Amino acid sequence: MNTEVIKQALEIMGKGMLGIFVALVVIMIFVWIMAKIGGKKK
Repeated sequence: MNTEVIKQALEIMGKGMLGIFVALVVIMIFVWIMAKIGGKKK
């Protein structure tokens, strides 16, 4: 097994997981803002 290939794979995987996490946080913030805006119609 080539350790250089494993290091590259882990780096790519880490960037992918970070991207997914950032996207989820952005979506959660957007949904929270929409709920705050839409919840004032009581």
